[in-house]
Amino acid sequence: MEKTDELRPQTITVTVDGIPYSCPSGISLGEVLSNSGAMAMPCGGHGRCGKCRVKVSGDVSPLTEREDRVLTPAEKQAGIRLACRVSALGDCAVSVPKEQGHARIRAEGELPEFDLLPAFSRIGAAVDIGTTTLAARLYAKDGAKLAEETRLNPESAWGADVITRMEAALAGHADEIAVSIRTAVNNMIASLTREAGLPDRSADAAVITGNTVMLHLLTGTDTEPLTHAPFHAKRLFGETVTAQSLFLDAMAEGAVVYLPPCAGAFVGADMLCSLLSSEIPKKSGTRLLTDIGTNGEMILKHEGRYYAASTAAGPAFEGAGISMGMGGRDGAIDRVHVEDGALVAHVIGDTEPVGICGSGLVDAVAALLRTEALDETGYLEDDPAEISAPVCLTQDDIRKVQLAKSAIHAGLRTLLTTAGTDCSAVEELGVAGGFGSYLDIGNAGFIGLLPEELLPRVRILGNAALAGASMLLLSRGLRGTCEALARETELVSLAANPDFAAEYMERMMF
Repeated sequence: MEKTDELRPQTITVTVDGIPYSCPSGISLGEVLSNSGAMAMPCGGHGRCGKCRVKVSGDVSPLTEREDRVLTPAEKQAGIRLACRVSALGDCAVSVPKEQGHARIRAEGELPEFDLLPAFSRIGAAVDIGTTTLAARLYAKDGAKLAEETRLNPESAWGADVITRMEAALAGHADEIAVSIRTAVNNMIASLTREAGLPDRSADAAVITGNTVMLHLLTGTDTEPLTHAPFHAKRLFGETVTAQSLFLDAMAEGAVVYLPPCAGAFVGADMLCSLLSSEIPKKSGTRLLTDIGTNGEMILKHEGRYYAASTAAGPAFEGAGISMGMGGRDGAIDRVHVEDGALVAHVIGDTEPVGICGSGLVDAVAALLRTEALDETGYLEDDPAEISAPVCLTQDDIRKVQLAKSAIHAGLRTLLTTAGTDCSAVEELGVAGGFGSYLDIGNAGFIGLLPEELLPRVRILGNAALAGASMLLLSRGLRGTCEALARETELVSLAANPDFAAEYMERMMF
């Protein structure tokens, strides 16, 4: 006899790759996978991309019309489902295919020298909430790093970028989003504590950084003012809150959390932390810093003044929005070069290719240009263009790359123009973020993502935001420095800037 809603248990167990999770009956498997960090929902869980294929068994909702169209007969026979279209009605088990699992994320970022003055008594945690990924570290009082972990941001269930997540929050999902990110951060701190061999709830302080929207969603702060002109943030942070207020019960009783300052609505604490760890404030001359991510944040130091901007580059370079895009996981093409006139691809995990990640996307576009399969206007000779079977790029994929690379490149040049200077004066271009760590700088210049004249001055910084958060955890005195940088930074609006509009159109060409 089929269970009626009245007979179904209110709390069920969803087992993900052997790990049990207690969940409310009726929860979307996509939400469970996102919250556990096991898998991202590239299209925000709307059933559009078909990339959340998982093997499911147990008490779940029946096959939907969308799944019936997208899944092959063999997949249906094997129990494959689209996670975002399935509700867990009772106890069930989910197996995430290897190629869909955890992304390869570099959390490294060397800490420069600074005075050790820890903001904790026993153990401290530093966390970076990236739009796509989360990274965290655990430290001892002597500055020793005890453990480190990265995982996917569960907020991807509500969209790949900050705009769609704010729309979801305003549509009534703010509490759900807050719970998802708090749970993920809490689970990371608990996991790090266990990995370090410490008693539960050892951490008595943390620094949590992220862009302005990420910190708003974490703290449950209304994002509505960030969604329309003049784009004011309700909070710019630079404040200490209790761990209890964020429901971080993996931390010690009475633990506190420092949320670093943001410079503005779309230049967040993550960029201020990156600026701090880059040591640009200690250096003379003209220097640029950028994070080539979804939000395209950038900061310029020129003649002792700071200018900052952000540009909606979109998630293309993070594997989202591309027809066969994916994160840097096993099965992702991460490098491409031309050999005897043909494209040769390297695949993470030395397995069969199933998709392409950001670094591979840049290389693939460069290779298509070099073999004249793609012209300078972005026209693709053969649509789709095969990179390594069965992975292809479509004309629409190329257009998304053009939009993203134009936004970053034009933003950097416009920032320099605003300050009354140009690329010739730049002594350093710091590239922060996980994507930058794997980027072929030569190919980035070749496709026009970065100004070619700046390539010899590029410095790869890794996860500079996490490094900066670590510094703020280990040296309390640097918090005043960071807050001063936030106050001193002049925000440059690119949306209303005619120089940016002109540059943007010009840089659309390859």
